[in-house]
Amino acid sequence: MKGDFKLATQKDSLNVRELINEKKTTLNINRFVEAVVPKFLLVIATISIFTTLGIVFTLLFETVEFFKRVPFVEFFTGTVLKPLGQNAQFGVLPLLMGTLISSLIAMVVAIPIGLMSAIFLSEYASDRVRRVLKPILEVLAGIPTIVYGFFAFTFVTPILQAIIPGLQSTNILSPGIVMGIMIIPMVASLSEDAMSSVPNAMREGALALGSTKLEVAWKVVVPAAMSGIIASFVLAISRAIGETMIVTIASGSTKNFTFDVTQSMQTMTAYIVEVTGGDAPAGSTLYYSLYAVAMTLFVFTLIMNLIAQYISRKYREEY
Repeated sequence: MKGDFKLATQKDSLNVRELINEKKTTLNINRFVEAVVPKFLLVIATISIFTTLGIVFTLLFETVEFFKRVPFVEFFTGTVLKPLGQNAQFGVLPLLMGTLISSLIAMVVAIPIGLMSAIFLSEYASDRVRRVLKPILEVLAGIPTIVYGFFAFTFVTPILQAIIPGLQSTNILSPGIVMGIMIIPMVASLSEDAMSSVPNAMREGALALGSTKLEVAWKVVVPAAMSGIIASFVLAISRAIGETMIVTIASGSTKNFTFDVTQSMQTMTAYIVEVTGGDAPAGSTLYYSLYAVAMTLFVFTLIMNLIAQYISRKYREEY
């Protein structure tokens, strides 16, 4: 009996030692993981920062080289862009005009439709209808932009030509309208999220005071969610400014400085596509103009994003 008791005691002590060793091993592994994971996450986080810095410095160095050849004032005040030939002229205003007009047309289309869609989804639609309509609406954001470009060129433009006499086969109106259709999901989805975050107590209080549902939507919910709504507008504008394939296909490559939306115009993104796809020898002024235009576009979109962040932080309502 004593021998059996000693054997059992030895086995129990061995099991306890094994458990202690396993616990120590587990603790060591956990300490190693806890020490390594933060450093790994830091490396992952800094990749995006270094990528952004690399893009900025690449654009900056090449842009500086361009402005050594073309005066800064001439570039930003010139109304003629003729990058080819002996007497080349590099005025960026035609590209700026095309970009701004196409973006303005897109917002004229996207803001009313997107905002109305957001109000319906937030204030009028039932949960079942919202679960069906919102994903369908967001499908528009998943369509490739080149498809939108051919849609604008082969479908929208012929319809507009039947309505507007003198509309050219390539114009800035058609791609502007189609870009507006493309960014409707961005406006609608972000605005609907902002409206849905408004507490129901505010709605119920307004209804209790005798307001109609439409008055609650326009006079209570929309003002309370205004920061998110305006931020969605600004982000949609920056998306329209950076659009490439729609304007490349449907707006043409004519570098007109005009306010006539029926004429062919070129945007900054379309010019970048044209230069990169053409015969621009490395080291030429035409080659460096690509980076100058890209830097201008980068600054535009950066300003739009900063404005959106500023509006969101300054006018955000805390409930």
